[in-house]
Amino acid sequence: QVQLVESGGGLVQAGGSLRLSCAASGRTVSTYAMAWFRQAPGKEREFVACMSWTNDRPYYKDSVKGRFVISRDNAKNTLYLQIDNANPDDTAVYYCAATSPFKPATTWLDGYDYWGQGTQVTVSS
Repeated sequence: QVQLVESGGGLVQAGGSLRLSCAASGRTVSTYAMAWFRQAPGKEREFVACMSWTNDRPYYKDSVKGRFVISRDNAKNTLYLQIDNANPDDTAVYYCAATSPFKPATTWLDGYDYWGQGTQVTVSS
């Protein structure tokens, strides 16, 4: 029902910034909680940030607090992740995820029903 396509990944120097986008199609996701996860080589996919459908109280993985900002533009049906002060530990494939309507945001992988294909972020030292 919902398709998610990430973009904005690429190579960035340590300390640099980039903004990831997740464009949703098929359905409006204004009533879906949404999240970003990431998966580094040799590691399991991990939670990064999430935002409820009410568009408030974003929640972040501890290591990205103060550096990453999750936001959404419901008019554009798009989720964003602003990455500032990137470090090499942020290198990973970043995935956008969405729940079904009115479900709460969660840090759990299985709390999300729709996933994008991912976009690679590489932070060089």
